Amino acid sequence: MKPLVKPLAPAGVLFDMDGVLTANNHFHRLAWKEVAAEWLGLTLTEHDLDTKVDGGRNPEIVERLTGQVPDPEWMGRFHEAKEGRYRQLAAGVLREVAGLNGYLDALDARSIPFALVTSADRTNVEFGMAQLGLGPRFGRRVTGEEVTNGKPHPEPYLLGAARLGLDPARCLAHEDAVSGVKSAAAAGCTVIALTTTAPAQALLDAGAALAVPDFTGWRGWLA
Repeated sequence: MKPLVKPLAPAGVLFDMDGVLTANNHFHRLAWKEVAAEWLGLTLTEHDLDTKVDGGRNPEIVERLTGQVPDPEWMGRFHEAKEGRYRQLAAGVLREVAGLNGYLDALDARSIPFALVTSADRTNVEFGMAQLGLGPRFGRRVTGEEVTNGKPHPEPYLLGAARLGLDPARCLAHEDAVSGVKSAAAAGCTVIALTTTAPAQALLDAGAALAVPDFTGWRGWLA
């Protein structure tokens, strides 16, 4: 994907949640370390977290970690344990990424619709929206339960664009993880990635047109 050479005028904008609306990856990583040790007998390294955990749905992550497709019933219990621990760690301390509400105001002022495209389940989405006070702003959502193939497959972003009634090629996507960037880029979106989780070069190599620290510089990419 070519780098940005001029501001964009997207027809719609698609946002990941974890690491994009809120810089919460630290809490997810802590929960993964604890629950993987207890349930899988694995001591996760930073490399494991970078390459196998960040991005995608929990069954896909467990398969990457173990090399085996997990039993659905067991996976349901594991999922509840991991996500419940995440919510315990994150409750009361989640904050929006700098500049987010001003950016959303700018999209509203330009009549550009936006939607959520996340691997998180509905419980975590409701938790995150409530913690950040963003529920009323993100009525259009794609959650992890709604797709057959999680990120880096393009399905989540194809569905997100469809929720806006738009061709993905007319959409701007914001992601923080390599797998998420690959998903959005494969769907045809232009991707402006946030460096809250992965290094800028890794995000650019995955297909992002631009990598930024937060949303405070939105005037640099939005026409």
